[in-house]
Amino acid sequence: MPECAAQKAESFPSKPLRIVVPFPPGGGADILGRLVSQHMSESFGQPVIIDNRPGAGSMIGVEAVMKLPADGYTLLIAVTGFVINPTLYHKVNYDPLRDFTPVSLGIRFPYLLVVHPSLPVNTVKELIALAKARPGQITYASSGTGLANHLAGEMFKDAAGIDIVHVPYKGGGPVLTEMLGGQVSMTFGTVLQTLPQVRAGKLRALAVTSAKRVSFAADLPTIAETALPGFEAIGWYSFAVAAGTPPGALAKLNQEVVRILGLPAVRERLLELGTEPNPSSVDEARRFYAGEMNRWSKVVIRAGLKGSE
Repeated sequence: MPECAAQKAESFPSKPLRIVVPFPPGGGADILGRLVSQHMSESFGQPVIIDNRPGAGSMIGVEAVMKLPADGYTLLIAVTGFVINPTLYHKVNYDPLRDFTPVSLGIRFPYLLVVHPSLPVNTVKELIALAKARPGQITYASSGTGLANHLAGEMFKDAAGIDIVHVPYKGGGPVLTEMLGGQVSMTFGTVLQTLPQVRAGKLRALAVTSAKRVSFAADLPTIAETALPGFEAIGWYSFAVAAGTPPGALAKLNQEVVRILGLPAVRERLLELGTEPNPSSVDEARRFYAGEMNRWSKVVIRAGLKGSE
């Protein structure tokens, strides 16, 4: 490594960093970003600013990162929709594998199928029966068109053979507000947001979307075991930077994110919130992105959504 490059790598970071969260405050990605930023700031000795850029199924935040210098000082919380959008939309201004470099995977989690208490159902089978009796009348909210909890709804709709109406919002925070107010009937919500509301009796959980039951909600069945064999939908959040970020900066960022996600206090906090810490190497994250692009593109095409937006 040339001396000047080595010096730059050695001195990184020498100014404040930014983590772009492509959703409003209050959602799962925002919670993860703030948790990591706190520890990263302490370790690096630099402020780490959370920059919320919601809208367009996370693409506003994604494109904001692309327009900034690829110097390692701006990280993106890339969510499942990050790899879905190129298949879903007619025109997308980025390629996840060409224009970005993953720093590390972050967390993975199932969704909770929750309904507003006014909906007269207590099981997934009852929900399906009600939807069949009321075609086009039950609404389901998502954090944005093309995001994983939207496609989880499409998977559910297709597998159950029902007609439910999708209502997209700009992030998990607004979804929660509308669900609590009864403006929408159901959602596939992140555990970070919905489980506390379920425990408080404000929402009713019917099932989890994972293949197996989860420890944080062991009393809840899976959709697969209770009604639709083989059903599974898992969401994830990760960290990425713009392609071309200096290797020295990328290595330091990866090391720091992996360290933070491995801290006992952080791990315990994430498990309490119903998520599983999932740190990785850069290469592991790159392979994961490619696999997820392939998997979710099939869901988009089967749902008839390809190029529909």
